[in-house]
Amino acid sequence: MDNLKSTGIKAFIWNLTGKLARHGTSFIVTIFLARLLDPSAFGLIAIVMMIVMVAMVFTDVGLGGALIQRRRILPIHYSSVFYFNIFVGAVLTLITFLSADWISSFFHNPKLIPLIQAVAFLYLINSFSAVQTNKFKKEINFKALTKSDVLSSVFSGIIGVALAFLGAGVWSLVAQVLLKSIFYNIIIWHLSDWSPTLNFSFKALRQLWKFGFHMFLSSLLETIFSRLDVLIIGKLFSSATLGFFDQAKRLNNLVTQYSSGSLMSVLFPILSKLQNDLPRFQNTSIKILELISFVVFFLIGGLYLVSEELIVFLFSDKWLPSVDYFRILMLSGFGYPVSALLVNILKGHGNSKDFFILEIYKKIMTLANFYIGFMFGIKGYLYGKVIVTFLGVSLNIFYASKEIKLATKAFFKPILLQMGISLLSVSFVLLIIFYLPIDNLLISFLFKGFTFFFFYILFNAILKTDSYENFRRQILHLKNLGVQYVKK
Repeated sequence: MDNLKSTGIKAFIWNLTGKLARHGTSFIVTIFLARLLDPSAFGLIAIVMMIVMVAMVFTDVGLGGALIQRRRILPIHYSSVFYFNIFVGAVLTLITFLSADWISSFFHNPKLIPLIQAVAFLYLINSFSAVQTNKFKKEINFKALTKSDVLSSVFSGIIGVALAFLGAGVWSLVAQVLLKSIFYNIIIWHLSDWSPTLNFSFKALRQLWKFGFHMFLSSLLETIFSRLDVLIIGKLFSSATLGFFDQAKRLNNLVTQYSSGSLMSVLFPILSKLQNDLPRFQNTSIKILELISFVVFFLIGGLYLVSEELIVFLFSDKWLPSVDYFRILMLSGFGYPVSALLVNILKGHGNSKDFFILEIYKKIMTLANFYIGFMFGIKGYLYGKVIVTFLGVSLNIFYASKEIKLATKAFFKPILLQMGISLLSVSFVLLIIFYLPIDNLLISFLFKGFTFFFFYILFNAILKTDSYENFRRQILHLKNLGVQYVKK
């Protein structure tokens, strides 16, 4: 247990480091572009990336997750998936490239054509590194993945920033995305000791397909529905409006990535190894939920308070319309981190069928919100999203508790407790600001942030919440690991 815990923590650190470097570099490029370009340019990029990310799910049709989850994997499995990925990647590149005219006509914007055709090659490029990536994940070797992420992010980021200064505009972001994938392929092939053989087997693919099929359908649903709002806004509203919305959504996604994205990447292979030990599986799941709840609601409360200062400081005041969108998105920001853990419980236990059924239920609710919410505009959709998020998390808890035979109360307790503490802390800060308004942007940002931090920690310490105590223990454990590493 201790070895697996240490391995998981080290993997989490490496993965988080990689995400910080990758998203940090991308975020720096975004800041430059946001100051150099009009919001409408970001609307164009949002549409292009929506199309790419939906089609990207088809590159391995869930076989990557099956490689991680399946306990006994032979060389023929890896080679077969590798060649299958390349074939699918080539087909998707061709289809997307040829569909650029039709897509641009749908959005009534011919500027999309060359952007879509250029980014279409991501499918083929990414297909060459998918197996190595999943193999490293299965081995919980996030050190290699982090190196690949960091180096490729830095190299492509430098070129992207240079192009932005030279006046390349939207194409600087397109170039960064493509170069990131190219550099990543080169580096991960260099770090990996695996290479495909000339063998291919449909039988090997079918063995993986039983688990992978449901995972593929679930990923497809999730990807489509997570980007359907971009499609609707891009169709019904102006490119500038979509740009404001997309910028707010980008910031919100950064919160979910940093709060739990790394933990989720590490969690799936770890839970897969614990699937035959129910007590350890239960304990690990609840402890991680406590950590996630503490971090997520701290970030949600703090960023909700400083949203205006943050957006104006980073992107300039021309992006002020994004503030309201960002604040409402933050109210539903706990959904992805918490749900990611809960669905990983099903995935780690090998129950991809229930995972798929659960996704269908949640997507029906999301579809209803698309129909009803947008009747009241973008804000109506976002407020409906908050309701759908809470209902979706509740469904996840029901299925997860049934899967590992643990009371739903054990799941709800840390979530609701940290939610209440965050809400109370935000209320105290808003009350203080009401009587002591601050005009200076930087001072306001610092005062709100530190005051919220004080109240959040204070209330957790007074109540002696399990989430807070668990967080403190993990910080001490990380500190000890760091000291040991330095001594070595």
